[in-house]
Amino acid sequence: MFKVNTKTRFNEKGRALKQQRGIGMVEVLITLFILSIGLLGVASMQFVGSFSNKDALSRTQAVMVAQQMSERLRASVVPSQFSDGFVVSNEYFDAANYNFSASTCSGNPYQCNCLTLPATVPDCQSNDCSANQVAQFDAHQMSCAAVESNPNARILVDCDDNNLADADACTAGSIHTITVSWPSAGWQDGNRVANTNCNASGQSSEDCVIIRVAL
Repeated sequence: MFKVNTKTRFNEKGRALKQQRGIGMVEVLITLFILSIGLLGVASMQFVGSFSNKDALSRTQAVMVAQQMSERLRASVVPSQFSDGFVVSNEYFDAANYNFSASTCSGNPYQCNCLTLPATVPDCQSNDCSANQVAQFDAHQMSCAAVESNPNARILVDCDDNNLADADACTAGSIHTITVSWPSAGWQDGNRVANTNCNASGQSSEDCVIIRVAL
């Protein structure tokens, strides 16, 4: 008959328990530190991406507005009285017709000026209008389209007139320039280069879309 040595068995069990170790506080802190760094990186990417998405939306809207403005110019041409070719009303080049320059509202420009047609703007959707009135109406409509998704956007129609002696603000054959601009800033303004076409002063605070049209 064999006799079991219980003392030896208890000693072996004690050594086995001593060899088993759980997760200590140091391991938990290291894990949390690594996890926090990863989460900060993801948050930073989302934050930087929001700037890019906002700029992309503004640029897409600006392209659409500039194209619509060019189509309205083409639809409004009339024979010039001073040269061979077609021109548009001088009112298209009056900056006072754009961007609600006469508005006294300090709120959102779209809500202030575009939900209802101001009394100072001809209603060319319901009434017959002259060429000058159509130009004023188009200027207001395109100003509204510019600020619909970006309240800080601005539109301007200019002309590189090839004959300053006649009464046409943009003589037939001249280049019409449509500019839609908006304030823009990247994340910490990193690696930004000023676009001289958008910033006459050389500052890098604005981006723009420019379309040039010869009628």
